[in-house]
Amino acid sequence: MNMVKSSGNIFEDLGFDKEEAANLLIRAELIIQISDLIKQRGLKQADAAKLLGVKQPDISALMKHKIEKFTIDRLVNFLSRLNQQVEIKTKPRRNSDKTSCNRSAHV
Repeated sequence: MNMVKSSGNIFEDLGFDKEEAANLLIRAELIIQISDLIKQRGLKQADAAKLLGVKQPDISALMKHKIEKFTIDRLVNFLSRLNQQVEIKTKPRRNSDKTSCNRSAHV
């Protein structure tokens, strides 16, 4: 079996272009955080739906990690409703030019 070093983004490794892969990875990480919070709080899907201002089928899709159903904006709103502070950081990619600068924002 041949081993190939990961790029650090499973979606990029699967062949998505860099921009789409970055978006998918962010959404996947946010979905995992939200579903973990729902589980930790012992919320039933109907209760989570009411708290997040959506319908129960949306929570079902979220708990099944259906990335295609959710935008980053929507997921950030969910985290806010779950009383979470969202922090966004940017930095240059590996092997990129050094003209970029680091930035962060708190929501």
